[in-house]
Amino acid sequence: MTNKNLRSLPAVHVILKTTAIQDLIPSLGQENVVAEIRQYLDELRSLLSKDSNQNLETSPESIGVEVSNRLATNYKPKLRKVINATGIVLHTNLGRSPMAEEAAKAAYMAAAGYINLEVDIETGKRSSRQDSVREWICKLLKCESATVVNNCAAATIIVLKAVAENKEVIISRGQLIEIGGSFRLPEIMKVSNAIMKEVGSTNITRIKDYEAAIGANTGALLRVHTSNYKINGFTESVTIEELIALGKKHNIPVIDDAGSGAVVPLNCKGFGEEPNPVTSMALGADLTLFSGDKLLGGPQAGIIAGKKDWINKIEGDPLMRAFRLDKMNLAALEQTLLLHLNSSTVSQKIPTLKMLSISMDELHQKALQLESKLKQIGCCDKIESKISEGFAGGGTLPDQQMPTWVVDFSSPHLDTQALSHKLRTSQPSLFTRIKDDKIVLDLRTLNNDEIDIAVQVILNALKTI
Repeated sequence: MTNKNLRSLPAVHVILKTTAIQDLIPSLGQENVVAEIRQYLDELRSLLSKDSNQNLETSPESIGVEVSNRLATNYKPKLRKVINATGIVLHTNLGRSPMAEEAAKAAYMAAAGYINLEVDIETGKRSSRQDSVREWICKLLKCESATVVNNCAAATIIVLKAVAENKEVIISRGQLIEIGGSFRLPEIMKVSNAIMKEVGSTNITRIKDYEAAIGANTGALLRVHTSNYKINGFTESVTIEELIALGKKHNIPVIDDAGSGAVVPLNCKGFGEEPNPVTSMALGADLTLFSGDKLLGGPQAGIIAGKKDWINKIEGDPLMRAFRLDKMNLAALEQTLLLHLNSSTVSQKIPTLKMLSISMDELHQKALQLESKLKQIGCCDKIESKISEGFAGGGTLPDQQMPTWVVDFSSPHLDTQALSHKLRTSQPSLFTRIKDDKIVLDLRTLNNDEIDIAVQVILNALKTI
């Protein structure tokens, strides 16, 4: 290699003056742009040192364009808009519940400016951030008091710590669940310093098992909803009514972890009944906990409702500061709760409930519309609309399939896995299912205003083959 080859590389300050680079500096900052230019120049020097006769583009303009392309890729946001055509309503990997428009606007309002997060507007004195949601939870569940933390695992930890630290918590072996991300209930109980006392067996637990386990160091009776699995066959379990009656008999608090928290009963929508926090409170549970981002249809949150004395103790725990919700999620949760207070419109206002309750006729019409549009673009094979089955997702209704309408197709030039990858990595990203070597789009989670966008994504993906 000759020094002449190295001298052909332009200086950093020259590349900085090119149009491609100048356009990026206002958004990315000169420091980041300069670092990328230097890295690219180092790569060119390395290539030239191995073969000085390589035909490399080394003009300032060509280097500017290449660096610009790299920066556009490297500084692209990791989180972006996804079109969910999987049919899984509570898709954990895609962020679970899409929030109602009112809730999303409230979160934006809170993020974009100041709000009265911890100040009483009337008196001007400091208040609790929990006040913004406490009243609405109490109205909805008809409970004495309530508080919220950042998810249901946090709710479980802080409740067990407040109620039964260094005491025994009696729970059925059939309820020692593992939730997403390999978090297991025994580990959560250990973190809370509660002592787990298992009773019964995996498939059979009776009320007498709980009563026989009660002793001087019993701190609580715990019912945990097995939201992500079902045991079928020879089974028997204790109802929350029985557990509450036993707790009252022995003056032991009863904690009901209701999981997804179906505040709106799902049996009226054709599904089996999920634990309802309203019912739990009415029956006399001391505390009930449930998620805000599943069947409630709001932001990620762990909602704790129940007796005022226990709520006060929970809010006095130092962990509350680590577990508390930020202003955006509180604002979104408040709006979600307000929507739930109107039982006549909630199922249409909350996207999750709307998707779960949409009729097969409406799904069919959407499928026919999508099928027709895919046939019009003329680059898909074997396009067909049909009835299929799906699941709610998010650890909800695990053994109940939902009938749905889908449209599936294949590509004449690309295998299904490769096409799925192209759709997933498009802008916007389109997530689908694969079945029988065909791409499947489920209309349950594909909104009306997303059909044309999905078709355009498919067209763009197939045109670039």
